Amino acid sequence: MTSTDRLDQPRELRRTLRPHYDREAFGRLSEEIARFLGTARFLVYMTVFVGIWGIWNVFAPEFLRFDPYPFIFLTLMLSLQASYAAPLILLAQNRQADRDRVQYEQDRETAERNRAEIEYLTREIAGLRMALSEVATRDYLHSEVQRLLEELRERR
Repeated sequence: MTSTDRLDQPRELRRTLRPHYDREAFGRLSEEIARFLGTARFLVYMTVFVGIWGIWNVFAPEFLRFDPYPFIFLTLMLSLQASYAAPLILLAQNRQADRDRVQYEQDRETAERNRAEIEYLTREIAGLRMALSEVATRDYLHSEVQRLLEELRERR
């Protein structure tokens, strides 16, 4: 039996070609980026960037222009940005869906506990009402004392 087959010993570390990354840190970063991509500030920044790009490549001297009129390089840059933004947004949405699922489960458990407590309190209140209906009230005692006093007065 080799050491890799034994369950009471840790496996030996293997080198892999895959890069190691912290999934949680990457997820938080993707959420921050997705949150920024959904703001008006991002739209203003992108509009200014594209405007400056276009103005520069139309009105700058010929030797300083790096992307002539059809702006092929700009299209490539925007496509590259979109190809990274879409998966980051999806990753952020998946993480939010996971959080929502956990929150929903906690809310459901809380609702079940509340329902059980309300049913218990309802039974307790019903029991108290039944017990109070058998207990003599102040008005009942007052009327009985008045009736006894009248009987005593009649006997005298």
